[in-house]
Amino acid sequence: MQLSNYIKQIMKPKTLCLVGLLFFVTSYVFFSQGSLSEQKHIDLAHWFNLIGAILLINFNNVFPKNRLNSIASVLTSIGVIAHIGLCTIDFIMWSFGNDHVGRNELREQINNTPLILYPFVIIGPSLLFVGLATHALNFIKINTIASLMVIIGGPFVGLSYFIWNNGILMLVSCIIFSSGLGILLYRDEIQNVKNKALQQNI
Repeated sequence: MQLSNYIKQIMKPKTLCLVGLLFFVTSYVFFSQGSLSEQKHIDLAHWFNLIGAILLINFNNVFPKNRLNSIASVLTSIGVIAHIGLCTIDFIMWSFGNDHVGRNELREQINNTPLILYPFVIIGPSLLFVGLATHALNFIKINTIASLMVIIGGPFVGLSYFIWNNGILMLVSCIIFSSGLGILLYRDEIQNVKNKALQQNI
C-alpha cells in the first residue's frame, strides 16, 4: 500500500516536471564539457536530454488552462517531438565513435536534407523552449522575475551554443531557465512558506 502511494506521488505531473528539469539540466552539464564522442559505453548526455525533454511535456498539465496555455502546450509538444528526433540523430552520431569521416558524411547528408534539418535540428527543438517560455508568460504580472528567467534564459541557451559556442554560458542559461520554471511550478508552495514566515514575525 505504501509503495502504491509512493508511485502515485512520483507520477504526479508536478513531480514529473521537476524530475524532467533535473534531467534536462544534467544533460547540459555534459554538453558544456565539450566532445561527447568520448563517452565510450553510453551516451549519457543525450539520454538525460531525451528523458528530460519527454518529462517536460507535463508542464502542459500543471499551469492554468486558457488560450495562451493552449498555444504553449502545442508548441511544447512539437518541441518535445523534435527533441526526440534530434536525440535520435545524436545517438547515431555518437555511434560513429572515432570514425570522424563517417560522422561528417552523415552530418553533411542531414544538412542537405531540409525536411530533417529544419524540423529536427534547427527549428523544431527550439520550440520546446518557446513553448515553455509561452507558459511562463501567464505569470509575467504576478511572478515577474521567475517568468523573465524562463523567457530570457531559453533564447540564451540557443545563442550560447549556435552563435557564441560557449558551453559554460549555455549551462548557466539552462540553469536560469530551469530554475525559473521550478519557481513557477511550486509558486503556491513558495508563497505559503512566505506567508507562514510573515505570520511568525508578527
